[in-house]
Amino acid sequence: MLLSNTTDSLTGGVPLSVDFDSPVDYLVFIFQILFATTAVLIAGPVVITILATRSLRLQNRFIFMLNTSICDTLVGFSVYYLGLFDVQEGYPSRNSTYYMLPSLLGVNILTFLFAQFDRYFAVCHPFIYTRFITRRVVISANVYCWFHVYFQTFVSYFLPLSKSIQLHVFSIVALQVIVFTKVVMTIKLYVIARYQLDRDPPSAERDNNKESLRIIIFVVISFLVLWCPSFVNIFLRLIIGRGMTFRNEATNLFAIMARFSAVCTPSVYLWGSPALREAMVRTVWGRVCPRCKRR
Repeated sequence: MLLSNTTDSLTGGVPLSVDFDSPVDYLVFIFQILFATTAVLIAGPVVITILATRSLRLQNRFIFMLNTSICDTLVGFSVYYLGLFDVQEGYPSRNSTYYMLPSLLGVNILTFLFAQFDRYFAVCHPFIYTRFITRRVVISANVYCWFHVYFQTFVSYFLPLSKSIQLHVFSIVALQVIVFTKVVMTIKLYVIARYQLDRDPPSAERDNNKESLRIIIFVVISFLVLWCPSFVNIFLRLIIGRGMTFRNEATNLFAIMARFSAVCTPSVYLWGSPALREAMVRTVWGRVCPRCKRR
């Protein structure tokens, strides 16, 4: 592996992210523990609920929710390392995972993009959607998100450092195109939800489409708002050599905001989908707390 990944620990282990020399260090450490646990406890049950509920698994939109929730659960677990230990991703790296854990956000970005196109064709071109966008196609698209992101990450391992940095810069530029496409699709889906569906006669299908559009619009907007500061900072550092630097991932405010989408996204799913909430009470929390199920 050609990328540097140094550690300053004299004992060969990975030191903690803070020195515990001030109350702020304790607050940062406690926050990272609470943040990781919250992400796992919110996104994890969403994964279990969708996998355990056949009526949800048969709907394409819940397949996309499942894929992003798996990513969010893994992001939550990753914070136990990125947030609690002295880790620095980037160039030069320190005790890093070689972008294996940060790449989870990349999987989410591609998944949201596919989910937006899925909802667009489902609402605007239902004949084409029912004929060509099968469950197998949706699952394949979600698998491709993982393959694309981690194949690119894997290839960078075997490139010289200069070429690896160039590949990373190219991925940032390509990401700009994806973000722009997501913004355009979000506006288009909002127009569809606001005007086109309101003209349709009341029906269960119309309510289902409005619900799915509302969820994907809120999810994408919240994801972009949380992730864009980190994206801009990385872009400034790589392209023009300016931007904010932080001691490690635990104190990187922009990275923390980006990872906070692991809490926000599944929360929006639960807020926007009564079917998902009911299924979660029945399959997860109803078993953990029988009183919740009776309510």
